[in-house]
Order: sequence, then C-alpha cells, then structure tokens
Amino acid sequence: MRWLCFLLASSAAAQGPVSNGGPAPAKSLRFDLALIPATRDSFGIFIRRGLRGYIVWQYEIHATGQRQIVLYSQSSELQPIEEERFRVELDRLSGLPLSSYYHVDLFTPTDTIMVEHDLRVADGRVVGRRRVGTKDGKIHTSEVSSVIPPGTVWFNYQLYAAAVTNAEPGDSLSVPDYIEDRDSVGVLTVVAEQPTTVRVHAGQFDVLPLRSNQFRVYVTRAEPRRVVKGETLDGVFSFELLRSAAVVPSQP
Repeated sequence: MRWLCFLLASSAAAQGPVSNGGPAPAKSLRFDLALIPATRDSFGIFIRRGLRGYIVWQYEIHATGQRQIVLYSQSSELQPIEEERFRVELDRLSGLPLSSYYHVDLFTPTDTIMVEHDLRVADGRVVGRRRVGTKDGKIHTSEVSSVIPPGTVWFNYQLYAAAVTNAEPGDSLSVPDYIEDRDSVGVLTVVAEQPTTVRVHAGQFDVLPLRSNQFRVYVTRAEPRRVVKGETLDGVFSFELLRSAAVVPSQP
C-alpha cells in the first residue's frame, strides 16, 4: 500500500498548500468518528484485476480517562515487494488525530529497505521522528516538529475514515491535512458522487462513491458504516471487502 499512499500524497501535493486567506467554505469536511463500529475488515488487493495481496483494517474503541479513542490498525502484504504495519489513534468525539505510527519493510532492489514514522499531535504541532533503514545497515533518523492549522487531519483519513464523512451526493468538501511521510500540510478534498450499488466478495452494498485525488472509495450509507471498495481512477489498483469479523485486541 506504500505506493498507493505515494500516489495519494503526490496528488494532494499538486493541489498546493493550505491558504489562510479568503472566506471559509459554507460547509467543511468533517469526520464523525463516533459512527465507526468496532470491527476487523479484511480486503483483497488487486492489480489489473489479479489478486496480489491482502489488507486488514481493524477499528477498536478505547476509553482513556475522559477521552474516547478510535484505534485504527492496518497490516498488509503486497506480493512480492512489501510488508507494512500502520496504527493511528483518533479522538472519537472531536474527530481529530492523536498519533500515527507506520513501518514498512521493502523487498526491492533499491537501497532503502525500511521506512518508519512515529508521530503525535501536541499543542498544535506534529512532533516525533522518522527513520529510514538502508542496505548498509545504517538507520537515518530525523526529528519532526511542525505547526499545523486547527482542524487538520491525517491525509489518509480519505481511506480509513471515509465512511463517516458529512458529505452528501454532489458535495465537494475540504479540510487541511498533514502528510505524515512528507512533513507537509495540504488540502484534503472529497467529492461525493451519486449513490449506487456495488457487489464485492463480501456481498452487495448500497454505497456512496467518494472521490479524492486520484482515488475513489465506496462507503456504506447505513450502519454499520464501512468502506467496501476502493480503486484508482484508472482502474489499475483496487481493493475489495472479503469479510468482516470480531476485533482481535491489540497489544497494549
């Protein structure tokens, strides 16, 4: 999935940085994370319609003091080039990001064999570190401390939080987003298309297609709210829901 994230980030960067001038839109993009159910969703990864790997998205609901947290974790394997782990914490009530951890091991001819970030949001800043491992055994570490605008979300909200946006058919809504692997702030814009029906391995679903950058996801419009399919606009890459199951509690 790293190359998919690269595609999304590249498209987002092409939209340019956040503008602080001009009037705010009448309706901004929002994510109601309280609507996300605790679930473990398994997807097949397809490239040119051929099965190439698997992704598991898991959502856990936790309470820490007075704060309710959505813990989203992702593991995937794309044959034969990468294995990755991804974990974010999100404030269930405000919809805002709290932390982001990502680790990928690459099995390619390039010099880079590992990429990792470990970030959190504190006092209006994203802070933490990034690490890159190379074939010579060296680990290159860089510190992160970047100011973000109020209301900023992680840029991958367009995937794992897509099912709980406030978008209605015909809407084009935006919010500032932070691209974790580039240390940059951009604009996440979601365009809601017309409702339709899709059939995937897990069944048939009434969905709302949401387009963002060069990608489209299909999200259910009734509970349980979830993503059931995603695809690049050129149709080369897609993922489809295979099954949903009970949560496997993560390690503390």
